[in-house]
Amino acid sequence: MGQSTFYYKNANAPEPNKPNHIGSTILINYDGKVLLESRKDSDRWAFIGGGLFLNETLLECVKRETFEETGIILFDEDIEFCKLYDDPSIIIAYPDGNVIRSIMALYTTTLKKMPDLKCSEESIELRFFAREELKNIKIVETHTPILEDYFTAERTERN
Repeated sequence: MGQSTFYYKNANAPEPNKPNHIGSTILINYDGKVLLESRKDSDRWAFIGGGLFLNETLLECVKRETFEETGIILFDEDIEFCKLYDDPSIIIAYPDGNVIRSIMALYTTTLKKMPDLKCSEESIELRFFAREELKNIKIVETHTPILEDYFTAERTERN
């Protein structure tokens, strides 16, 4: 499998050659930590999520992607919408030559017990990270604004 390249606020990002890509991403919290997947296509970590199917809502998308990528079943009442990330500089270049602008709806949930995690074909590993650990990992650039907001929320909570 080739490598995907992720761009955020990068003047060297290629121009998209496909329509905008809309998807959902989720911060899955458990015991003060957040779940990330190590992606096979980039050797980087990412929050859980993926692309929207034509016949589903953004909420249905995040529930499906969560199950596909982790084995976790989520219910509507456990999920909260946070923010829409629509910065035009969020670009992904795939190994097949497709380049897309990504628009992501971010959701959050907090689990009450440790889940039995199951990696998908797209990931190498699933792991919960404490906030301080997130500062030292290689995250896909397209999730940088999510991570920035995550740390801003932490500072706001402390004040």
